[in-house]
Amino acid sequence: MTVIEIILSAVLGYLCGSIPFGLVLTKAAGLGDIRKLGSGNIGATNVLRTGNKTVAALTVLFDGLKGTVPVVTMSMLYGTEAAIVAGVAAFLGHIFPVWLGFKGGKGIATSIGVLLGLHWILALAFLAVWIFIAAIFRISSLAGLTASLLTPLWAFLLGRGDLVLPALMLGIMIWITHRANIIRLLRGEEPRISFAKQV
Repeated sequence: MTVIEIILSAVLGYLCGSIPFGLVLTKAAGLGDIRKLGSGNIGATNVLRTGNKTVAALTVLFDGLKGTVPVVTMSMLYGTEAAIVAGVAAFLGHIFPVWLGFKGGKGIATSIGVLLGLHWILALAFLAVWIFIAAIFRISSLAGLTASLLTPLWAFLLGRGDLVLPALMLGIMIWITHRANIIRLLRGEEPRISFAKQV
């Protein structure tokens, strides 16, 4: 990769990732500022606390796409290495969006989108683990943490050694963004998934 390719991949990834769809969609739906509800996070789990499942689903979709689009675009233009750079940058853009004072989401949906662009089976494996853990424990953070922890292993078993490090990087960052959730999990205080509106 050339320096120009690295810069273009990083810039495109970051700009796509930094679009705060959770905030945009909730405001467009007349649900107010999502940052003033629940955890204050702009991600889909907090959007679900508005009670509007459609907006929450759209948030998941678009937060995922903002990881997939730059990865696929850079893969077509410059190859896998550029796609990886774009994916990591998109993830960082979601967590640290310049438009919101670098206070964004925790990265689960965007990481799935990045994985989808890099290797769709990895994304499917992540999603399968998330659904399995969420169905048993009904705790979104636990599902995301478990899925992110196992993704580098899936990459290795799939013979994609080039994706082990990127998957590990995403996993580490997910654990960092979920540090408050981890503390609540250890205390047994982490809230369960609910479809009811919070006031």
